[in-house]
Amino acid sequence: MTALHRPVPHRPTERRRVPFPVVDEIARHCLQDEEPETVHIEVHLPGPVDGERLTRAFTEALVLHPRILMREAAGPWYRRRYTWELTDGPDVPVVSFPEPGADALARARRRALSEAPPLNASPPVRLEVVRDAGRPDGCVLFLVINHTALDGPACLRVLATAAELYGGRDNAPAAAPVRAEEAVAPVRMPGGSARPAHVAPGRSPEPRPGNGMLIAELPVPKRPKGAPYTVNDQLMTATALMIAHWNRDRGRAPRPMRITMPVDDRPRDAGMPIGNGTRLVEVPFAAAELHAERIPGLLRTTSLRTRALKALDRPQLGHGAALLTAPVLPVGVRAALTRGLRRAAAPWTSTTLLSNIGRIPYALDFGDAGRAHAVWFSAPARLPRGLTVTTASTAGRLHLALRWSRTLLGPRDGVRLRELFEEYLHATEGVAV
Repeated sequence: MTALHRPVPHRPTERRRVPFPVVDEIARHCLQDEEPETVHIEVHLPGPVDGERLTRAFTEALVLHPRILMREAAGPWYRRRYTWELTDGPDVPVVSFPEPGADALARARRRALSEAPPLNASPPVRLEVVRDAGRPDGCVLFLVINHTALDGPACLRVLATAAELYGGRDNAPAAAPVRAEEAVAPVRMPGGSARPAHVAPGRSPEPRPGNGMLIAELPVPKRPKGAPYTVNDQLMTATALMIAHWNRDRGRAPRPMRITMPVDDRPRDAGMPIGNGTRLVEVPFAAAELHAERIPGLLRTTSLRTRALKALDRPQLGHGAALLTAPVLPVGVRAALTRGLRRAAAPWTSTTLLSNIGRIPYALDFGDAGRAHAVWFSAPARLPRGLTVTTASTAGRLHLALRWSRTLLGPRDGVRLRELFEEYLHATEGVAV
């Protein structure tokens, strides 16, 4: 049954409350106004949308996915849990139409990185419709998400429902690629408890806090038929080699790396659970592996490690986070403890985060406005990592977003990192292992 034909669920008149899951609580403890934890989704359409019809469709999509209609319930510092309060509808207008102009896209991107939707108003997302001066007949949808509450794949599911309601066309997810089932053998992971490499400061950081971003469109890397590695493994390899090269150029001694990788096992259909639903695993690399001449072996070992880590059954943020969020102490005390542990653990934080959304599973067909021809995501890049790499593919193209902490890197640094990423991604193409 498609989203168009799903009945609107019954909503009780009394307010329902849902305790914060572990991921939400850890994020809530560590909020910073200087570097908001936002996820941005940028959807490019070939034609303009009708504002009134889109507002109606998106609002109805929120009701069809009621878990997105929530706000943080007020409470004293000594309460044992944060709770979400589910609402019957939006508290505030959720769709806006900023003034068009030559720099409208740039301004929308800056807002996406610097202005998080508030947690005390339902829903903690906003949708901006921006006219692209470079494509006067088209438009860009900016979906900005407060990552304390929700993640990108969940909100993309809601947007797909809105597209179906708006255009009247099926936006059911495409079937996932079928891969041969193989037993996952135990894999020895390098690195141990050694401190991982971090991204070296750039030559043009900005003195102000916040995030910067660069987006690029690249070819999806090719691989031989039947290759044991995936495009995700190619992206992981390119990310590790990019940072190793960057650090060598800045005089950093070689060090092992760990790259955080979100894993999302949720279905993509209309019943997809909405919230922060990914679990995080860390893919390790030994310093000696991170050389371009070792790409065949690196692809092979990366493939073995990512498959083994995906197969692990573990809590979203590990057992330590589950223990830290147990409602034994008041949330105010747990918040102070969490922030202190985060600062103490900073040297052991992973090198970077690679979030590969993969092939966008929905057509995102908005009827007379057309189908999405480009979709970018970006993930928060607060220090100590200071850099995140997010990729998605649409219409046979790879859409890359590099996002960084401005106190670590600047725009020229972002350009150089993009060049290195492209160089190493191309080097992984067609490699036999």
